[in-house]
Amino acid sequence: MFSFGSIRPARRPSLTPMIDVVFLLLVFFMLAARFGTDFALPLQTAGSGAAYAGPPRLVDIDAGGVALNGVAVSDLAAALAPLMSGPDDAVLLRARGAATVQDLVRILDDLRAAGLTRLIVVE
Repeated sequence: MFSFGSIRPARRPSLTPMIDVVFLLLVFFMLAARFGTDFALPLQTAGSGAAYAGPPRLVDIDAGGVALNGVAVSDLAAALAPLMSGPDDAVLLRARGAATVQDLVRILDDLRAAGLTRLIVVE
């Protein structure tokens, strides 16, 4: 006959490590959810506002520079000034060629710093 030893009572698993892991996951996802809200850009896309009126104000953004109505410019805010009647006039922004999102964001920041409020991104 075989002897397997005395019968031991069943052990209950400890829930402490599982609770620790769940708590750490909760903290991680709460913090990760907060990081994305700080970098939101308020953008207006074409077709989501009033009809366009006034002189053409189309800004082409490329990796090599910026063009206003097809003419390369170095100071975009100064070149836009004669075409604007107020800061709420629409300015259309279009990324071309090898332009990156960072190029677009840089131009958006520059124009917002110049006081322009109605910037519209088109394809």
